[in-house]
Amino acid sequence: MIATLFSGGKDSTLALHKVHALGVKTELLITMKPENQYSYMFHKVNIDLTGLQAEALGMKHKMIVTKGEKERELADLKNALVDNGVSTLITGALASEYQKSRIGSICKDLGIEHIAPLWHMDQEEELREIARNYHAIVTQVSAEGLDKSFLGRRIDAAMIDRLKELNDRYRINMAFEGGEAESFVLDAPLFSKRIEVTRAHTSWDGSTGQYSIDEVSMKDKCSD
Repeated sequence: MIATLFSGGKDSTLALHKVHALGVKTELLITMKPENQYSYMFHKVNIDLTGLQAEALGMKHKMIVTKGEKERELADLKNALVDNGVSTLITGALASEYQKSRIGSICKDLGIEHIAPLWHMDQEEELREIARNYHAIVTQVSAEGLDKSFLGRRIDAAMIDRLKELNDRYRINMAFEGGEAESFVLDAPLFSKRIEVTRAHTSWDGSTGQYSIDEVSMKDKCSD
């Protein structure tokens, strides 16, 4: 079974597309849903909407609930891979040694092939590919310089320019691999339908914030 560890964000979505272009077809999307919003490994904001993305991709989807506690969440991932008979795992690891090394260790223990097609990809290059071909929005910010204005905004050329400035000033990871932000993909080349946000709300405490999607509609892309 070829599976993609899928958060619904830009990295896991792009990774899925990258291997698809090479002829590696994902058979299952595995989403880890942490109960702890401060999970070291997994996204939480809007994670329940990954089922709609799977529908748009025409792929099977499994949601695995984890407490989101450090190390224990890795055991939950390991069990999920075993339970679903995964032989190849695709991940969107880009620059985080913490995530890649731990997932790599799990895969090695289980004899699973781990494919990380984005590993060490240039951060700006990745963002510009997302801006050109995907509709991805920022759903959480938690780093100096990333303010409320980023929440719910599409990752586009203008945002990339702002992120470059913030990288120069604060040395943030432009691609959010240090936990600076999270994203959610509303449309991608392999989506048969696009997701349209019809209702959402924003929370902001002065330094961190979230864009929570309350309601969406699925739009047929051929009618656009």
